Amino acid sequence: MAHNKELLVIALGGNALVDEGTKGTSEEHFESVRKTALKLLPLFKKDFDIVLTHGNGPQVGNLLIQNEESSSKAPSMPLDVCVAMSQGEIGYFIQQTLGNLLHANKIKKEAVTIVTSVLVDKNDPAFEKPSKPVGPYYTYEQAQQMIKNKKWIMVEDPGGKGFRRVVPSPKPIHVTETRIIQQLLVLGNIPIAVGGGGIPVIADKHKHYTGIEAVIDKDLASAQLAIDLKADKFIILTNVDNCFLNYKKKSQTALKEMNLDEAHTYLEQGQFSAGSMGPKVTAAVDYLTSGGKEAFITSIDKILPAIDKDAGTFIHH
Repeated sequence: MAHNKELLVIALGGNALVDEGTKGTSEEHFESVRKTALKLLPLFKKDFDIVLTHGNGPQVGNLLIQNEESSSKAPSMPLDVCVAMSQGEIGYFIQQTLGNLLHANKIKKEAVTIVTSVLVDKNDPAFEKPSKPVGPYYTYEQAQQMIKNKKWIMVEDPGGKGFRRVVPSPKPIHVTETRIIQQLLVLGNIPIAVGGGGIPVIADKHKHYTGIEAVIDKDLASAQLAIDLKADKFIILTNVDNCFLNYKKKSQTALKEMNLDEAHTYLEQGQFSAGSMGPKVTAAVDYLTSGGKEAFITSIDKILPAIDKDAGTFIHH
């Protein structure tokens, strides 16, 4: 489905949804999203088609805690259902806040939340080696009970906080709602999609989808959506203005740009942490190697100059 306007897929970082140090109340979420929407407003005034994606780390974590605390009174939901619930929750915060802002500024667009599934390979090696920590911390005794009763895989937190469940983190293959998102774009809407990396689903030979307990990296899922939509620009927003070489060392250097070969080299050298910048650079590389045009990593404060290549880190062929 063709686009007449330049298409941007923008992956919002966690700090765009809730400020650090807050409790995560609905009021705090609305205020954080309002600040984010105001910073994005100039983009919506320009002649772009835009899709927003977002993480869900704290929100799905809270849902899992609520699951455990109330399990004696209400059935616990599996992880894929919790991801869907968090998509609806966060989508509501963004959709209502952004919708009000668009209306107040006489911008004739609608923000629309899509509960999005992402296809993964049931034979992905990640299912043999679960590695993604989710949910609350447990004591050793509690962890042993979870292993016995729920067959969970538990690992000890290196910081000494206790034990947590780990689940697979498979690679995304395809965003199942891509065509719906395309149709919404053609109608002039702003889709909010692949929240929290999307709901992981596997397919049988009849293309019948089934949810699976796993977590997809939200930047990799956002890159897959940008690939599926043939987006012109893929923008990852985080809490720093640039990618850095030798981060937090005396020789720290901000990267204004890097090509694919340089990005591969820096990843191999371990320049980008697996817990923060690594997945973002990997996502940008995936997008570009699959036919994408331009990728950017920056903070929300620098998004406008970054698109003009005057700020942030520009990643290209």
